[in-house]
Amino acid sequence: MPQAKLHWEDFEPGAVALYGPRLVTREEIVAFAAEFDPQPMHLDEQAASATLLGGLAASGWHSCSLLMRMMADAFILNSTSMGSPGVDEVNWHRPLRPGTRIRLRTTVLESRASNSRPTAGLVKFKFEMVDEADAVIMTQVNTLMLGRREPGARA
Repeated sequence: MPQAKLHWEDFEPGAVALYGPRLVTREEIVAFAAEFDPQPMHLDEQAASATLLGGLAASGWHSCSLLMRMMADAFILNSTSMGSPGVDEVNWHRPLRPGTRIRLRTTVLESRASNSRPTAGLVKFKFEMVDEADAVIMTQVNTLMLGRREPGARA
């Protein structure tokens, strides 16, 4: 029996969920960097050791891509998502190293019905990528637009 799709009404402010883990490998860090962010700290351990990062680390944009994939697998692909009007902030707090098992922690910050689209609601999330010790690697805050179960109903 297929799982019911998540709607705007299913995301209550204050709700926290944890998804994962996902292992990040050296090979994927280097492959992403070679194609999209070919800086030495993302490609080569020796060169990376001489940088501010002090060793090989994933590109921040790789971290964002991993976060998006984890969001999609966790709940977006099983929701009435209509996309996002944008990202409010992205912060990289510590390097993402090869061999790290990352998890995604989501917190619903706020939720409101759309004023212009009665079939939609907006949910503002804080997404945190955390490691095995629960240390925050990166954070992202953005809003998702989701279909409503009861279009136009009072919010």
